[in-house]
Amino acid sequence: MLMPRKVKHRKIQKGRLRGRATQKTDLNFGSFGLKAETSRWVSARQIESARRAMTRYVARGGKIWIRIFPDKAVTVKGSEVPMGGGKGAVDRYVAPIKAGTVLFEIDGVSRDMAQKAMKLAAYKLPLKTKFIEKT
Repeated sequence: MLMPRKVKHRKIQKGRLRGRATQKTDLNFGSFGLKAETSRWVSARQIESARRAMTRYVARGGKIWIRIFPDKAVTVKGSEVPMGGGKGAVDRYVAPIKAGTVLFEIDGVSRDMAQKAMKLAAYKLPLKTKFIEKT
């Protein structure tokens, strides 16, 4: 699964996802893409699951680009741990996604195949998405 090799700070504050994306809003690599319509955290497992669903469907045809990366650490304290005692250990990594971000791109396949592959990927993600194409 995806995770950063090296981080400046091991544990990060939660933060808030406000507003719409200003970066990664257009297709840069492929002809078709999957764009987020809502803001949410997407875990490394969900990204990998979506990637596998797309790759299996196109079956050695086309090229897929993943435009997001899980670089935010999420910490969890053990169950039944009393208050205090500091912040919990890093549990997983997530990618904070703002509405309007392009998540995946695909090229080298027909429009119908790309649309079906993106739909299969969208089922694996916790946010609303839409299929987009280069004009």
